[in-house]
Amino acid sequence: MNLNTLPVTAALPATDAISQLKCVTAIGGGHGLGRVLSTLSFLERRLIGIVATTDDGGASGLLRRNHDCIAWGDIRNCLTQLAQQPLAADVLNFRFDSNHELKGHNLGNLILYTLDKISARPLESIQLLSRFLNINTRILPMSETPVDLVASTHEGLECFGELHVDRLLKMPRKLTLSHHVTPPPEALNHLRRSDLIILGPGSFLTSIMPPLLVANFAQAIKESKAPVLFIDNLVPEHSPAGELSLAERLQWMRDLFQLDLVDAAISQSPQPQLEIPVFLYQANNLSTPHHHDPEALLASINAAVSHFY
Repeated sequence: MNLNTLPVTAALPATDAISQLKCVTAIGGGHGLGRVLSTLSFLERRLIGIVATTDDGGASGLLRRNHDCIAWGDIRNCLTQLAQQPLAADVLNFRFDSNHELKGHNLGNLILYTLDKISARPLESIQLLSRFLNINTRILPMSETPVDLVASTHEGLECFGELHVDRLLKMPRKLTLSHHVTPPPEALNHLRRSDLIILGPGSFLTSIMPPLLVANFAQAIKESKAPVLFIDNLVPEHSPAGELSLAERLQWMRDLFQLDLVDAAISQSPQPQLEIPVFLYQANNLSTPHHHDPEALLASINAAVSHFY
């Protein structure tokens, strides 16, 4: 066993260590972040999710192109996985078919967009829907201003938008946002008082990276006293980042920000190239190989928390 790779210990009940934390902040995109938030939802108001809002494809892309709004899809996905009502997920995920004038649109996205129109700010629309669904975990957008992802290639070209970034054949030289945006003040406040900050799982370039590119965001993470835990994907993603090892992705992030942001990682395999603690994810249920099993994920997170606290 690698010296830096630590097994998940069963010495404590799965929630003991993390239950002692007063504030946990998880950052990423809809599917992966939603599973983390759902796994840790017992923390209720002590858990905050900060969600990427740069998606320009699918139903989110339709709304963005016509109404110049933030991407609502990943926020909806997180709310869907946190909702307790039996039909909430079906309602939020309902998509109009090709025979309807709203074809391609997602009902949950439209609800969030409509609430935004009658609210002072996007954050309030998320809070309204969260209260309606009886969700105690707070969901924040990475920014309340529409913005896009831009990749600069080694050939000197600029690739605009998430859809095109994910289709690159190799990792970009640089990743930026299309213009300067700021995070909600609440997001920075939560980061500063966090006891644990979680990145991932999810698409490295288009889910994990966008929030980190918002002004002052990466620096706020670095200045936080909280350990930063990176949760690796279970299967390689379909993007240039999927060709890289975990060590190579974290090095790419380090080169971009000129900062060491990550203090530990969770992976299902040993990572001999990493100099940070790596906690093994061990799941018995492999029926959905690309989805983290909640109990196994919780055990891995708890082991990491136990290591730092």
